[in-house]
Amino acid sequence: MWREFLGNSTSGGTGGKNTRSRAPAPQPPALAPYSKRTPAAPTSHPHPLMDKPHHSPTSWPDARAIAARAAVKEAAHAAPVMRPLSEALGQVLAAPLAALTDLPPFDTSAMDGWALAGPGPWRLPTDDQDQDHGILAGHGAAAALPDGHAVRIATGARVPPGATAVLRSEYGTDAGDGWLHASAAHPVVLGQDIRTRGQECRSGDQLLPAGTLVTPAVLGLAAAAGYDELPTVRRPRVEVLVLGDELLTEGLPQDGRIRDALGPMVGPWLRALGAEVTGTRRLTDEADAVCAAVAESSADVVVTTGGTAAGPVDHVHPTLRRLGAELLVDGVAVRPGHPMLLARLAPENPEDSKKSENPEKSETPGPQTRPARHLVGLPGNPLAAVSGLLTLAEPLLRTLTGRPAPAPGPAPLAEAVQGHPRDTRLVPVTFRQDAAVPLRFTGPAMLRGIAVADGLAVIPPGGAKRGTEVEVLDLPWSAIATEQLSYADQSRHADQSRHADQSRHADQSRHADQSRHANQTRHADQSRPTGRAPRPPRASHRKDNAARHGDGEDISPEEGPA
Repeated sequence: MWREFLGNSTSGGTGGKNTRSRAPAPQPPALAPYSKRTPAAPTSHPHPLMDKPHHSPTSWPDARAIAARAAVKEAAHAAPVMRPLSEALGQVLAAPLAALTDLPPFDTSAMDGWALAGPGPWRLPTDDQDQDHGILAGHGAAAALPDGHAVRIATGARVPPGATAVLRSEYGTDAGDGWLHASAAHPVVLGQDIRTRGQECRSGDQLLPAGTLVTPAVLGLAAAAGYDELPTVRRPRVEVLVLGDELLTEGLPQDGRIRDALGPMVGPWLRALGAEVTGTRRLTDEADAVCAAVAESSADVVVTTGGTAAGPVDHVHPTLRRLGAELLVDGVAVRPGHPMLLARLAPENPEDSKKSENPEKSETPGPQTRPARHLVGLPGNPLAAVSGLLTLAEPLLRTLTGRPAPAPGPAPLAEAVQGHPRDTRLVPVTFRQDAAVPLRFTGPAMLRGIAVADGLAVIPPGGAKRGTEVEVLDLPWSAIATEQLSYADQSRHADQSRHADQSRHADQSRHADQSRHANQTRHADQSRPTGRAPRPPRASHRKDNAARHGDGEDISPEEGPA
């Protein structure tokens, strides 16, 4: 549940490292900042990269690499946000987590029993209070324990000086004659059941690297290591602009208009990628309205839907020209979604900079202090927009949120997938026995496939045969389900193993922790296929979605904008 709140990722995000060569991003000339927050007049000298109506699209791996590098400078200069532990859940560590103290900070008892000094039998205290309670957790240092003596001690209590071992309550016998005897079946071993100081870590040891997602377990570790607050990465602020006169926000399609599927989908998807979505605005297909909305946005990233092609009401490219933006990616050789784009917007003007010399210490500064920096233009077709989210928005936001790039996630195809002659294809798949099963309804405007998918398979130009290992871009929620299921399976098997061990080996309970850990590790290794995390089982009705006779998408060279 917490990872769904986090928007994780855990997975650390979707996508994966690509091993193919990546050409460096084009380096356009320096840009002049726009001087007003309102749309500027068209210039007679548009940006050179934007004055070429015919150009080769960027390859899919190169587009992802460019997006990942686009905000490196902004991420490096972003100041961390200090958050109290109660507010840090779901954030990302902006700096490594180093221990502020030894763990444990002093020698402690791992069990309820007696602290012992030397070999037994051991003399017990004659004081009634010492006999009843002994040394309790939370108390200061106790008096040194003489050789040959024993004293009652509670779990977590500080071991007194001179103690050489702790004898568990069930392994000792107090006959009432003032002497403590250990069970013959459980001879005392030097240091047993004592958690020595620094056993887990020493002060200054690095516990977690920067970029770690703050989970409840991380909060617990941070508290134990002495932290009251954590340095976290400021979440990038994203505004979504949905373009299109034909879109309805409620009711059934009518009079040539259709329901807006992107407004309800894109914002939550961006939150799952670690963004702080400031809002979703719907705009008419008017050039001035689009330009003004982009120019006046206070977000770090503006995400537009629709209007990225070259039609009569496609205003994204003209808007970028008017604002003097730098196009980093203008079209990607991928289907669906090839009209997607990524741009770096002009920096704020000097007057705005003067106004923001003393900004408030807030993660969500006002519009005067944080103008838009990047724009991701998504195609208007729903599945094509998803392709744009995973191709451009995910790597960009991964950099801005400080998360590491996820490891590649290959999987064998359960069936052959037809490819585009020149472009990469992203095909929704689900997993059956850890094989990627291609789904139907994969046209650019279709959502039935992605709605039940675990990820998008990356199909190279020309297609892929059955059994071919292909990269799969995990969806944030499918990664969450996988991790939760994996943890649940391991816990269930651990409980079963622990119950069996206790029934068969009641006299060996001091080794229960080691056995339980070994059982969990062994189960995890057996259930995890090579190179891939365990996949959650899918409902039987989803298996019927596997494509067997094509996928319903035109992938001919003459395919129109997607």
